[in-house]
Amino acid sequence: MRVILLKDVPSIGHAGDVREVKDGYARNFLLPRGLAAAATAGNLQHLARAQAAAKQRENRVLREVAELKTRLETLVVEVRARAGEEGRLFGSITAQDIAEAIARKGVEITKKQIELTDPIKTTGFYKVPVRLHQHHTAMVEINVIGAG
Repeated sequence: MRVILLKDVPSIGHAGDVREVKDGYARNFLLPRGLAAAATAGNLQHLARAQAAAKQRENRVLREVAELKTRLETLVVEVRARAGEEGRLFGSITAQDIAEAIARKGVEITKKQIELTDPIKTTGFYKVPVRLHQHHTAMVEINVIGAG
């Protein structure tokens, strides 16, 4: 019996796959548990439409991420902090400080998207990675300016 997997099933396949399984396995296990649906013509058309819509959604998201990446990589974000002699900061610049500075430039980024390995403790220019999507990261230039 041909079935369309609705959820990932170990040793058979992933959600959205069309597989040939034994009739009893489909009738007694997959169908009652909602793991699969019969591969009828209507269900196959519905699957094709759903996959096309998902592809369009993913393409739109990737376009938006690419636009945001180019916008972020052209920015130079200034962060002011109190500093002593030789450019040493009294505190440190954290991911939250960077997120707030980027938000002042008109781009909404959360502190969880900023991949800052260590807090910034001296003045100067830094390149900070910002995760925008699963496979896309923008390098934002941060200028730490000492005040006081």
